[in-house]
Amino acid sequence: MSAPRGPLVVVGDILLDEDVTGEATRLAPDAPVPVVEVQAERRRPGGAGLAAALAARDGREVVLVTAIGQDSASEAVRAMLPPSVRLAELPLAGTLPVKSRVMADGRPLVRMDRGGGTTGEPGPAVRRALAGAGAVLVADYGRGAAAAVRQELAEAAGRVPVVWDPHPRGRPPVARARLVTPNEHEARLFVREHCPGVAGIVTEEGDDSLRAHSLRGALLAERWQVGAVAVTLGDRGAVLTRADSDDPLYLPVAAGGDCDPCGAGDCFAATAATVLADGGLPSEAVSRAVEAAAAFVTGGGVASPVGWRRQAAPADVPGTVPRDLPAIRALTEAVRARGGTVVAAGGCFDLLHAGHVQFLENARRTGDCLIVCVNSDASVRRLKGPGRPLNPAEDRVRVLGGLGCVDAVAEFGEDTPEALLRELRPDVWVKGGDYRVSDLPEAAALREWGGQTLVLPYLDGRSTTELARRAAFVRR
Repeated sequence: MSAPRGPLVVVGDILLDEDVTGEATRLAPDAPVPVVEVQAERRRPGGAGLAAALAARDGREVVLVTAIGQDSASEAVRAMLPPSVRLAELPLAGTLPVKSRVMADGRPLVRMDRGGGTTGEPGPAVRRALAGAGAVLVADYGRGAAAAVRQELAEAAGRVPVVWDPHPRGRPPVARARLVTPNEHEARLFVREHCPGVAGIVTEEGDDSLRAHSLRGALLAERWQVGAVAVTLGDRGAVLTRADSDDPLYLPVAAGGDCDPCGAGDCFAATAATVLADGGLPSEAVSRAVEAAAAFVTGGGVASPVGWRRQAAPADVPGTVPRDLPAIRALTEAVRARGGTVVAAGGCFDLLHAGHVQFLENARRTGDCLIVCVNSDASVRRLKGPGRPLNPAEDRVRVLGGLGCVDAVAEFGEDTPEALLRELRPDVWVKGGDYRVSDLPEAAALREWGGQTLVLPYLDGRSTTELARRAAFVRR
């Protein structure tokens, strides 16, 4: 992908977000309200400030166009923004909005809003920032920043990718925006407000089907004259649609949970904007955005001290098992802490077949977690000869990670996994095939820490070599 010709410019309304968290175990004596024993207080940039911080997690140059003043909340936000986020300020008459949440046991009890002001006209620095943008993300919170530079945004949409995260209190996105990202509730509201005369499935409040969401997105894309609309569906993922198209793309979340979703929409839009800025397609942008938003939420989201500062590693993406050694070590430590047994199994797993699946399921039954050690491509070539592997390591690891019996996957480049096993120190090492324990070099390594080596048979008549031979015969 080609690099953008300028920075990513984030346009929108910045806030100061505060979380007061604690534990609530009793009611107040003077009123039937919970008493929160405060354990921590956190402050962070909110609104477009959070979106800009998320976009800059990988060190990307980001310019934030926003209204900010000289009050204490404004100064606090200035100090919190990452160094790679540069401000292009719109004048603010008033004070920066502050949103405070009181949380008990991970759930919000009450939110208090204070402050606010009026956004002034853009100056030369703001206009230069938008003129030199490589891509633009509009994080519209309906407080006036996007409206103040609407003409400049309309011009930018004709030159560079523009991602628009809309708000019911804001104005519609400018024409030719590359991607618009309303959530499902906003999409329903926008259809009612912006698509008069539409009736039936798209306006039914209770219709939560994917077809209804995709129709709403397609209608909005046509009405707004934008490239595509991604309707975000929380822990269900997102639906990507275009105008006059009955061919939506559904991007599900691989794994979810009961987590605080605050900031997920900002993470989604920021990730999509960075992918488009680097030359990606809308489908790629939305796919990456779904993964990143899910990882952000399940990783602690805005409640995590570093969650809005750091880009999630591939191993943190929901739906994938741990693949890096630190994460796998953490898994093994957690299993042992509760008295469990760590099992490791190994092989090339070039074409995963029924024999492999039975072997891995049986291996998992011997303990409480299963780590699969997979030969690298170079290792497979040395062991199996030219033409192998049939599938690259990245694909083999991904397929193995999709099995319910597999808890982690680790790749090794040597002919045997002895060095990797010494790193992981499993309690049990399992090998499949017609081996004897005494013939396995890994067995000696397991004895160093008191581990056990087992051999489990594959299903008769199933082998990668035989499958490859049959496939080659069919092609002829």
